[in-house]
Amino acid sequence: MPGIWRAGAARSKVELRAFFRNKQSLVFTLMFPVILLVVFGSIFSGKVAGTDTDLKQVFMAGIIAAGVMSTAFSGLAINIAIERDTGTVRRLAMTPMPKSAYFVGKLVRVIVTTVLEAVLLIGIALALFGLPLPSTPERWFTLGWDLALGTVACAMAGAAYSALIPNSRSAAAIVTPVFMVLQFISGVFFPFGQLPAWMQTVAAFFPVKWMAQGFRSVFLPESFKAVEPAGSWELGHIAMVLVAWSLAGLVLTAFSFRWRGPRVR
Repeated sequence: MPGIWRAGAARSKVELRAFFRNKQSLVFTLMFPVILLVVFGSIFSGKVAGTDTDLKQVFMAGIIAAGVMSTAFSGLAINIAIERDTGTVRRLAMTPMPKSAYFVGKLVRVIVTTVLEAVLLIGIALALFGLPLPSTPERWFTLGWDLALGTVACAMAGAAYSALIPNSRSAAAIVTPVFMVLQFISGVFFPFGQLPAWMQTVAAFFPVKWMAQGFRSVFLPESFKAVEPAGSWELGHIAMVLVAWSLAGLVLTAFSFRWRGPRVR
């Protein structure tokens, strides 16, 4: 175990250094949700029907979930696909480094970048659009576990989803549509209760909807839960769904992860 932790720590340093040196990855992964926040936050106006809550406040809470998905799902899936296609994953598997250290490094990178993304989005929302900070210790606690469980769930889903990406050239084309569609049906851009029933049903199978609902419980007035489909925040249900996705993604990754791309010999 000490060897695994040392190798994991060393791999984590490499992962973080590589991420912050790659300007294209940095801009696409971190800045895309920020751009969406600024653009849509400047467009939205008015109140959500049946409430005194500003529409842009609902969007602010939802875009944090989109930011988590950007770093933990999209960024990770694309990064793994590129490393597999270029032979990096294969070469690492052939070294004395424990294979588990590779995933430790990826998870640490995802956690660091996701926290950075969340702080960046919340800071901009506070400064430019008046998003209120959590008003109680309980809400701060909910913010912490929703962010943590959502990050792990999306990371495990991203690692498993990378098995469907045949090569690095098609990575963005295969990942981005999923990323965008889930945002639209999960209550990021529109109040979830106003979406068609079939969209709500489909979205309920994926973690983004539950993350966004958890963040709404943190930043929006308590009265807003009346317009949620269940009439409550369902915090226990949110935690169970995110834990289930984390475990399912871990199992799928264990059975589907490939250490060599089709063009790597």
